[in-house]
Amino acid sequence: MSTAKTPIKMLHDRILVELDREAGERRSSGGIVIPATAAMGARRLAWSRVVAVGPHARAVEIDDRVLFDAEDKAEVEVAGELYIVMRERDVHAVAADRVASESTGLYL
Repeated sequence: MSTAKTPIKMLHDRILVELDREAGERRSSGGIVIPATAAMGARRLAWSRVVAVGPHARAVEIDDRVLFDAEDKAEVEVAGELYIVMRERDVHAVAADRVASESTGLYL
């Protein structure tokens, strides 16, 4: 194995997203800090930024923000950084300027 950085190519419809470090804790509207370990009544979805896509991913591009179920994630460490690998079909929504022409009805 080489000690230099080895390029990585995502295959099929797989995407690689950054692990959002701020997703661990959040603030309520009243300013109360809610830790990541706090139990929620419903499953909480998470937003992350896409850093790599496979050749068969059709609706997701690099630098898009995607919404996914954080409970169903597969983490991988690359060069000391944590990332999440998932299939494009596991993405619930995409937030990007280019989707504005598709009339989503929501603005983030």
